[in-house]
Amino acid sequence: MVREFARRPAAPALRPWVAGFSGYREAGVGPVRHRGLPSPWMTLVLTLDDPLVVAQHPDPGQPGGSFDALVGGLHRRPALIVHDGRQSGVQVALHPLAARAVLGVPAGELASVDADADAVFGAEVDRVREQLLAAPDWPTRFAVVEDWLAGRLAREATAVAAAPAPEVVRAWALLRRGVRVEAVARHVGWSARHLSGRFRTEVGLSPSTLARVSRFDRTRQALQASQAVPASPRTIADVAAEHGYADHAHLDRDFREFAGAPPRRWLAEEFRSVQDGDGAGAAR
Repeated sequence: MVREFARRPAAPALRPWVAGFSGYREAGVGPVRHRGLPSPWMTLVLTLDDPLVVAQHPDPGQPGGSFDALVGGLHRRPALIVHDGRQSGVQVALHPLAARAVLGVPAGELASVDADADAVFGAEVDRVREQLLAAPDWPTRFAVVEDWLAGRLAREATAVAAAPAPEVVRAWALLRRGVRVEAVARHVGWSARHLSGRFRTEVGLSPSTLARVSRFDRTRQALQASQAVPASPRTIADVAAEHGYADHAHLDRDFREFAGAPPRRWLAEEFRSVQDGDGAGAAR
């Protein structure tokens, strides 16, 4: 059995655009089904020896498929990842406001979509994967991806069109902190309707949905952390209250929408397979 997981935050120069990197390699672990949950970050996966198999995409109209490299937009329904006991790759948690600079399109064009990375980046994806396959360890692989993304930012971010409006940047930060949409709109000097339209273009979610997804993401990370501590005194209701949910039923509704299962069931299933973490989990 092989089970390797590695994680590293992005270098300071990339942190406005990239939350971090994770690497994973599993073999001989038996068939696995894993939910790729909504989060505030876009997903970039570059596989190593084994393709990424998506049995169900966030958009149920998109047929499942196998990917050597994938770019996933923000979404509000889970993806279903499967493998037969082997998976390997590097995953990047990409800020949606970096989409124009890194991907050449606004994040809204990839909302709920899992795209073949070749269609976004062209042949350079194959070159990067070749470097990853030749790299001897996870730090070297992370450095390969980091250098590649930094190069794209250096080439693309000089264009004025690549920079999102400062109002969108401020709104993003406020919504991630839990500020109500109406207050955010007043703060940036836009109507709630105009803010919603710009957000759907630049982020791929409405402001209210981004706020909900952000709270859900923080909460599911806290639930996972509590499960990792033997005999933790924190209950699901405790974690829900700490993150702004009115009660357990309120948390249940978000989990059923975003994870496709109530929290207890999701935890039981997820702790038997690959776990996400800090915005950059293995295989989404």
